[in-house]
Amino acid sequence: GLLIEKYKVKTVFDDTGCFPVGEWLRKFARLMVDRGYNNEVEFSCNMRFGALTRDDYRLMRKAGFRMLLFGVESGSQATLDRLNKGTTVEGIVEECRLARDEGLEPHITIMVGYPWETRKDALGTLNLAKMLMEKGWAATLQSTIVIPYPGSRLYAEALENGWFRIDPNDYDCFDMKEPVLSAPDMSPEEVMKTCDEIYKMFLSPKYMLKQLIRMRSWRDFRYSVKGAAKVLGHIRDFAR
Repeated sequence: GLLIEKYKVKTVFDDTGCFPVGEWLRKFARLMVDRGYNNEVEFSCNMRFGALTRDDYRLMRKAGFRMLLFGVESGSQATLDRLNKGTTVEGIVEECRLARDEGLEPHITIMVGYPWETRKDALGTLNLAKMLMEKGWAATLQSTIVIPYPGSRLYAEALENGWFRIDPNDYDCFDMKEPVLSAPDMSPEEVMKTCDEIYKMFLSPKYMLKQLIRMRSWRDFRYSVKGAAKVLGHIRDFAR
C-alpha cells in the first residue's frame, strides 16, 4: 500500500524465485481488489508451472496481475526431468494457454547450450517457443545461453565431466556473451545463432498480428514498443 499511496508506483515486478501460491496468493489477490489497488498498479512476478489453477489465474488477473514469468528452459522432456522442472512439454503448452485465456501475459525464459543437448534438442526448443509465440499463448520470451555458476550442481557436473570449453576459473567468461560449455554436436557459433533465431520470432508476422489484436489501450501499445526495442537490442548483441 505504501508504494502505491505514497510513491504512486504504477508497476511492480516481484523477482523472488517464485511468488507464493495457494491460500496466501488468494488472500493477497482479494486484498488487492478490496483496497482498489488492482486499478492503480500492474503486478508481475515469477511463477512455476503446475502451481496454479484456472481460478487462481482468473483471480490474479482481477487483482491487477499482468505478466507471469515462467521458466520453460527447454523443449526436451529429458532436460526438463534432469532439471527437476516437475512438468511436461505438454503441460507447459497447456498452462501457457490457460494463463493467456484468463488475460495474463506469460513471459517464457529459454536456455540453449546444455552440455547434453544435441542440435535436434535445440531445434525442439526453438519449435516449442515458435509455436507458443505464434499461437499467442506466450506474450514475450527471453533466450539465454546456459551458464553454470560456481556453487551450482551444473558447475560441479561440468567440472566432473570435462564440459568446460574455457578455464572454469576465468569468471570474466561467465557474462553470457559466449558459451562456456561444449555441446555434443553444436559449435559455440551455432549456440549463439540459435539464441538469435529465438529472438527473431518477435518479428514473425503471425506474432505481430496476434499482439495487435490483443492491444486494448495506449498502455498496451507503449508496453509493446518498449519490448520491441529491447528485442532488437538483444538481436544486435548476438550478431556481434
